[in-house]
Amino acid sequence: MKEIQVLFVLLLAAATAHSQSFHSGKCPKPSVQEDFNITKYMGTWYEIEKLPAAFEKGKCNQATYSPLADGTVKVRNAELLSNGKINSIEGVAKVKNSSQPAILSVSFFKGLPDSPYLVLSTDYQSYALVYSCSDYFGLFHIDFAWILARPRVLAEDVVGRLRVKLAAAGVNINRLTVSDQTGCDILS
Repeated sequence: MKEIQVLFVLLLAAATAHSQSFHSGKCPKPSVQEDFNITKYMGTWYEIEKLPAAFEKGKCNQATYSPLADGTVKVRNAELLSNGKINSIEGVAKVKNSSQPAILSVSFFKGLPDSPYLVLSTDYQSYALVYSCSDYFGLFHIDFAWILARPRVLAEDVVGRLRVKLAAAGVNINRLTVSDQTGCDILS
């Protein structure tokens, strides 16, 4: 038990240091998009708001999804760093269960566990609300949330509705931050 407490404190310190969204207890279980159509979801999405993520260090964050021949999805995340360089990473997403296509798992590194990727809501043409959460020992969880849009800006009323949906799902929205989507022409 002592080892678990030490690990818990170390993970808490690491998560706090990296501004992760860290919480005690298990992940919430939000509802996902009904009748999700992965084909309509393909293409580029721009980050409008997010819960802090240590792996995102720049601005102009965007994700591009494209189908692969084996039925999985190529994921390319890109951002513009403060030194003007583009930082990007590619991974693969797959539907975990065909009866719930809005629940995917994403892998960016071979040998590491996949991360959950839940599409909570989308109209496919203007906005998407995505949530990811991982439980650790049933004691705490680290979660991520993204409000995404097809254009680099999204109407405030739509952002407001998506924030309400996240809060209703049990996600703490107080730490959502607005993403900088200005001066992003280099990524277009």
